[in-house]
Amino acid sequence: MTIANYSAAKRDTMVELLDRAARAYPDRPFVVVDGEAFSYGEIDRRSNALARELSELGIGKGQCVVTLFDTNVDVFTCWFAINKLGAVWVPINTAYRGEFLRHQVADTEARIVICDDHYLDRFVHIASQLPDLQLILTRHGRTDPGCPISIKPLDVHRGSDTAPLPLAVAPADLAALIYTSGTTGPSKGCMISHNYFTAVGRINRRYTLLDEGQTLWTCLPVFHAAALCAVISVMEDGSCIALASQFSVRSFWEEVEASGAVSAMLMASIFALVAQAPECEAEKRYRGKLKMVFGVPITPPVRKVWQERFGVRIVASWSYGQTEAIRMTAVPLDETPPESCSGRAVDEYEITIFDEFDQPVPEGTVGQIVLRPRHPGLIFDGYWKRPDATAAAWKNLWMHTGDMGKIVDGYLYFMDRAKDYLRSRGENISSFEVESAFMTHHAIAEVAVHAVGAQTGEDEIKVTAVLREGAQVTEHELCLWSIDNLPHFAVPRFIEFREALPKNPTGRVLKYQLRDEGLTPTTWDRQDAGITVRRRK
Repeated sequence: MTIANYSAAKRDTMVELLDRAARAYPDRPFVVVDGEAFSYGEIDRRSNALARELSELGIGKGQCVVTLFDTNVDVFTCWFAINKLGAVWVPINTAYRGEFLRHQVADTEARIVICDDHYLDRFVHIASQLPDLQLILTRHGRTDPGCPISIKPLDVHRGSDTAPLPLAVAPADLAALIYTSGTTGPSKGCMISHNYFTAVGRINRRYTLLDEGQTLWTCLPVFHAAALCAVISVMEDGSCIALASQFSVRSFWEEVEASGAVSAMLMASIFALVAQAPECEAEKRYRGKLKMVFGVPITPPVRKVWQERFGVRIVASWSYGQTEAIRMTAVPLDETPPESCSGRAVDEYEITIFDEFDQPVPEGTVGQIVLRPRHPGLIFDGYWKRPDATAAAWKNLWMHTGDMGKIVDGYLYFMDRAKDYLRSRGENISSFEVESAFMTHHAIAEVAVHAVGAQTGEDEIKVTAVLREGAQVTEHELCLWSIDNLPHFAVPRFIEFREALPKNPTGRVLKYQLRDEGLTPTTWDRQDAGITVRRRK
């Protein structure tokens, strides 16, 4: 058996992974958040104590616990505490509020939520719509006397008994629910097993320039699957993950230098922003010491800046994945692939291209990207409480990604994505969920949310809406309303009111027609109106 196949066939759990690291490297830094370090042993002890307290609160195997955290040490304390009970961790995007938040919390049937204090108001606002939720633990003890749900300080339940728990967790047990962006309906919870998490960590590590005990730096929030896999990838040999709770162009090189990182995981516009920033002293001091950055997307001109100006030897963006199978492709560190490709299938997966009849297409022909694992427990276990959606995706014994691509000389080329799928500010967005939010506005009768023109890279979001008879609202007013009711990255740039939406004979809105029509003479532009949207807490 080859080393790669042995790695793929290995069975493991998050609990065992942390236990081994804590025993072998108890004093080594595991997590560094904004410069504050926490060792493997400390995270292990903290999570043991909290797990016992959560057990006393009734949390047991298979139950979901939701967290809504900024990047801080309690992300890790809660994650491992929940998993040590055999329970299921549900990290939620901190930009979510209103219907976006309500849907995911209600879908999990979670009885306990743990959150930063400044997110409490979001739960109070939707408390009457969360019948299963019984307790909210706030990180620094904030409360709300008017909330019908019990609220207590997390500090009261941190516990003091740090001894290991006796409960055995199996590799096939669920470790987490990570919600998709919901491209054609409400977002779905991907069921992530312990073995899937640990296997993806090993895959990620194979393609990361990182030796034992070295540091990987990222500013990605830990509710994102990519950041989670970065965390797991350092655990096998006691390496370190350094996290910045916020990204800053001005302090980027100072933070990386302070961490001593040799690799970094970035995403989207961050590559260009750093490449375009003026030279600073920290950059000059650290030039050549950061050996690798990886993430998507990276354009060839930006890659050149990182290599020539910053002295980064490997600037990698050749990968493809989804929450259902996070790291399907990659490229060995000593290989230079075609610039526009998405890498080759890693040893753990078989990837091919199908036509609309699930028949393989000739090389170079565009079709749907499909895959299957070569060993058990290497992809998601299906969609939480959605067997029909699972069956539809896992059709004819292949996982259907819904993405279009082609394979040439063994390299996968991503060509397009599902038409109703949006991406803005590095976030995947469900047009369905944005539409559901707009439909709660008193003046809206019908609405379609779509990209403007061709969907390449980051999308510009447009809302095309029909007003209720007799209702009055301006585009400016609707935009301000959306800022209060949507995640910042889902706020549309363009708004247009129409008498009717284009539909097919069955009544389905023809979004492709709206996309092709793009910016009409009656389209309102948020930027022209001088409205700026920023992330809020």
